[in-house]
Amino acid sequence: MSVTIEHTPENATPAQAPAADRAWALFRALDGKGLVPEGYVEGWKKTFEEDFSPHRGAELVARAWTDDEFRQLLLTDGTEAVGTYGYLGPQGEYIVALEDTPTLKNVIVCSLCSCTAWPILGLPPTWYKSFEYRARVVREPRKVLSEMGTDIPEGVEIRVYDTTAETRYIVLPQRPAGTEGWSREQLQQIVTKDCLIGVAIPQVPSA
Repeated sequence: MSVTIEHTPENATPAQAPAADRAWALFRALDGKGLVPEGYVEGWKKTFEEDFSPHRGAELVARAWTDDEFRQLLLTDGTEAVGTYGYLGPQGEYIVALEDTPTLKNVIVCSLCSCTAWPILGLPPTWYKSFEYRARVVREPRKVLSEMGTDIPEGVEIRVYDTTAETRYIVLPQRPAGTEGWSREQLQQIVTKDCLIGVAIPQVPSA
């Protein structure tokens, strides 16, 4: 019987464990030293899964569609408007609202990483974090939106806003025709995370 012994080169880079495994290893090490306060992880888990949600952004949009005074506040001082709901927080300290019009469509990107206004948009979707979206939407936004199912007429200008460390954006889409008389709760249902980022348009369900 022959035995083969494989040697690892001295300068070889050791295999790295998956990020999730490394995170849990770090947590166990810190927890073992008593450095993690009781309920700390559970509190952040609740924040990310329940509190940081696009439902909050949809609530703001529905309010702006039905309350012109609030709409003006949202457009002139988004941070104050969002603050009236208590929706500010990490990654949402300074909010700017971008209003769509019949001749203008706004789109959000973070060309360096994946920043969004977490408290009102929720965590960024996978496609938003992809290099392809971040690289292409700033160069050919109309084509990218079309590939995502949103066709913008040639006569409509598309403006792409790049998120920075200081500024987080939310798109205020146009209110669709056929929603006259709807309650705010009904309006919220047609405002998705993609609408708040600007890559989709609120749709009225067919009867």
